[in-house]
Amino acid sequence: MFSLFWIALLSATLLPGGSEVWLARQWCQGHTVLALWCVATLGNTLGSLVNVALGRYARRFRHRRWFPASPAQLDRAGRFYARFGAYSLLLSWVPIIGDPLTVVAGLLRLSWWRAIGLIVLAKGARYALVLAFAAQWLAPYCV
Repeated sequence: MFSLFWIALLSATLLPGGSEVWLARQWCQGHTVLALWCVATLGNTLGSLVNVALGRYARRFRHRRWFPASPAQLDRAGRFYARFGAYSLLLSWVPIIGDPLTVVAGLLRLSWWRAIGLIVLAKGARYALVLAFAAQWLAPYCV
């Protein structure tokens, strides 16, 4: 299960990877559902929080000419994000768009507690669905 934690963590960062197959494999090996869900959710959430931290760190470069957004664009995005955008973290589980959403949350300085809550909710729901799928469809194929 230690490997599941690291695969889940790394797959939530900007690095490519997918932890769902490994989670299903671990389930087939007989690990308890609750332990698998906790480990995968924790690892994937921490990986997303790495992205939030990277976004917060990147913010210090916002006045550089090469930074991809102007101060006015950042201000406008920050106002929109404060009003509606935080809930976009509920899509942090979606491949390709989820990782950038967490970086933007950091860049726009979403509160850590709000980010953690929304990310845990999204990641936990995804892993619950993966485990339910595994129990429903993969049980006959597990050796």
